[in-house]
Amino acid sequence: MKLDDTDRHLLGLLQANAREPAATLARRLKIARTTVVARIARLEREGVIAGYGVRLGRRLEQAAVRAYCGLSVNARSAAAVIRALERLPEVEEVSAVSGQFDYVVALRCETPEQLNSLLDQLGQIEGVHQTHTSVVLSRSLDRRSAVGAARD
Repeated sequence: MKLDDTDRHLLGLLQANAREPAATLARRLKIARTTVVARIARLEREGVIAGYGVRLGRRLEQAAVRAYCGLSVNARSAAAVIRALERLPEVEEVSAVSGQFDYVVALRCETPEQLNSLLDQLGQIEGVHQTHTSVVLSRSLDRRSAVGAARD
């Protein structure tokens, strides 16, 4: 599906606040409210918008300890490693990547101690033979969360 500039702007506004009233979106986009409603319905129908979710509030997000962990995995164990990662609630995202590691895992913990324990768990998953972790010190831009969402 081809998205025009208005679709992309609408998607950005919805990512910042999916509960924004259609009338407010219409004013910001400088189009009719009925046009906004129709565009959202089309984007949902065509699978561009797959659903709506909850973003954690600023207080909880800022208290989080985040890290990215690169994992090198034995090829035959990859599916089992993914299943093990799925069982860990601190694992927010797993991406297969090119380069030095097979996967990059986004982690979110409440304390440094919890992160330390989680990293020990990751290293003990059968099939994982190397890890490399980078702790997030600050986020400069994050269009997916309430903390870093850009506002018009």
